[in-house]
Amino acid sequence: MPQPVGSVSGVGSPGRYSPDGFWWWDGASWKPAYSRDRLWRWNGQTWVPAQAPPAQAKGGSGLMIGLIVGAFVLVVVVVAVIVVIVLGTMGTQLSNVFSNVAAALGSPSP
Repeated sequence: MPQPVGSVSGVGSPGRYSPDGFWWWDGASWKPAYSRDRLWRWNGQTWVPAQAPPAQAKGGSGLMIGLIVGAFVLVVVVVAVIVVIVLGTMGTQLSNVFSNVAAALGSPSP
C-alpha cells in the first residue's frame, strides 16, 4: 500500500500520497492513485498493476452480523434467566395450577 510521505497538506514538492492512499499529489492538485476499476495504481511515474486495493475500514457487514448474533444471544440468556427465576419462586404455585387443570379436565362435565 502506498505510504504518505511527509505532510499531505497539498503544498510543497510533488510525490505524496493522501493518508488513505487513494490520492496522489502531483505538485498542483490531487490525482487518483488508483484506476476506477482498482486494477492499476499510480506509482508516481507510471501506472502499474495493483497488487491489492488500499485497505479500507474493516468490519462493515461482518461487524453488523456479529452485533446481531450477539444481541440475539444476549436476549436468549436474559429470557432464560427470567424463566429460571420465575420457575424457582413460583414452582409450587405452578404445580398447583397444573394439577387443578388436570383435575378439571378429568372431571365429568355438567
